[in-house]
Amino acid sequence: MIKMLVLDIDGTIYRKDFTASAAVKSALRELTADGIKVVLATGRMFSATLPIAGDIGLTAPIVCYQGGLIKECSTDGKVLLEKDVPEKYAREIIKILREKEIHCNLYIDDGLVVENDNETIKRYTDERNVRYTVVNSFDNIELKNINKMLAIDTNPKKIESLQKQLAEKYAKDLYIIRSTPNFCEISNPQATKGNAIRFLAELWGIKHEEIMAIGDQDNDIEMLKSAGIAVAMGNGTDSLKKVADYVTDSVENDGVVKAIQKFIKETV
Repeated sequence: MIKMLVLDIDGTIYRKDFTASAAVKSALRELTADGIKVVLATGRMFSATLPIAGDIGLTAPIVCYQGGLIKECSTDGKVLLEKDVPEKYAREIIKILREKEIHCNLYIDDGLVVENDNETIKRYTDERNVRYTVVNSFDNIELKNINKMLAIDTNPKKIESLQKQLAEKYAKDLYIIRSTPNFCEISNPQATKGNAIRFLAELWGIKHEEIMAIGDQDNDIEMLKSAGIAVAMGNGTDSLKKVADYVTDSVENDGVVKAIQKFIKETV
């Protein structure tokens, strides 16, 4: 019996218009009412994820920054786990991104900081309803409590090349993964969705086989590996589908609802 359902947001429960369908919301609310732990696991900021959880009616702790922060589901919620990016590596990567002319988002203490107030950051924040702070230079601010770094470029091949380069250079020091074709996420090596899920499962006394996870991108691979039932969205990457037990329908066709009906509702 499934006691914990872990869900990515974008491309899993959120469609291209950054909304969840009424059917998805209803299905997740029913599971919560049945006592199943429904956990959002995302690369998003906590402050940007909390309203999503509230809109759906979820109450379980939120996993954000790919696992860099786990916090109770309220504005003044307790921090359960936190893993930051060391300043040394942050400074090195900032230099690399400048040289490659790739936009950099810095997330510090759950706030978004940039040094270039350009169309990239405006589009990013408008789509996600996120506020940001512009500084003259990252060199002039203290880089402490960095939740994660995000490299953004409109050229997917540029991001793919960056991810491979950074992953090789910092293999033992950082967790570097693409979360979309245009996003490369840089975080603490322990900040993975998989580690976060294992942490919560141990906290709640939930067994591996009692966990179901659903995602769509490569940053969800570790999350799916941490679950007894691993589900990839129909719109998911080929790499993710290879580690999945089951491939459900696309996000536009309520793939999450169909997976819930197949693996949870049929066994209740």
